[in-house]
Amino acid sequence: MQIYLPIAEVSVNAFLLLGLGGMVGVLSGMFGVGGGFLMTPLLFFIGIPPAVAVATEANQIVASSFSGVLAHFKRRTVDLRMGCVLLVGGLFGAALGVLVFNYLKSMGQVDLLVRLSYVVFLGIIGSLMFVESLNAIRKSRRNTGPVKRKKHNWIHGLPFKMRFRVSGLYISVIPPIIVGICVGILAAIMGVGGGFIMVPAMIYLLGMPTKVVVGTSLFQIIFVTGFTTLLHATTNYTVDIALAVLLLVGGVIGAQIGTRIGTYLKAEQLRILLALMVILVCAKLALDLLLEPGELYSLGPPGGH
Repeated sequence: MQIYLPIAEVSVNAFLLLGLGGMVGVLSGMFGVGGGFLMTPLLFFIGIPPAVAVATEANQIVASSFSGVLAHFKRRTVDLRMGCVLLVGGLFGAALGVLVFNYLKSMGQVDLLVRLSYVVFLGIIGSLMFVESLNAIRKSRRNTGPVKRKKHNWIHGLPFKMRFRVSGLYISVIPPIIVGICVGILAAIMGVGGGFIMVPAMIYLLGMPTKVVVGTSLFQIIFVTGFTTLLHATTNYTVDIALAVLLLVGGVIGAQIGTRIGTYLKAEQLRILLALMVILVCAKLALDLLLEPGELYSLGPPGGH
């Protein structure tokens, strides 16, 4: 069943979009990520313009993340205080990211920026997570006890400390705010929730427990991506409602399924699966950038090529 997307100006199979939304929703519930790092490139692959994919995917992430965080609230695995600190930096970063996005769009370079950003960030983060997860699995097999998190590092020497009881931490608010700013910028430029950056940062940099990280990450993602969607809709007019609704329906259903699946996997297994997913998407995007396209020239709106 083909459906015409007015803003994207393309016709796409509606069931394909529902399936993509459901698949990304499963990832959201399992890993605590918005799923945009996977969905946005997939939208590129089926012919959605990058500018529309970025703005609309931010909207879909809101719903899938909200659905996932409800399940984590029931389990009391959401650190609201940490989430609010991350949110402060996230809103500031989102506003800054939209300004950069608008400037590059006016120059006609936004498509290249989005694709290169994905290749660079997904390649680095995916590789680091994969190596660390393998090491964690090896250590857990050798030792009878669980893998312990590092309790003290340079972060504990920074000022402006705050106690985060759910996470069992007493650290400075500066690192969480910086992490939030970075995630906000990525949300605006790449159309992602930033979970693939935030989740590793919260685990390895801040030292939070993995089970708490997932729910807290989803909580922060809801507000940052919602704010990003609002900015894109009012400044760029690139949010396609028809596309967003189909992705939303699939994402909400998938997030509930993913949350249940995640309870049956160990933390190390969750991280290595996420790392493999990130690396595969990165490889596909890099290949598309390196290979010569079938059509060297195409027509488009002024400033949009």
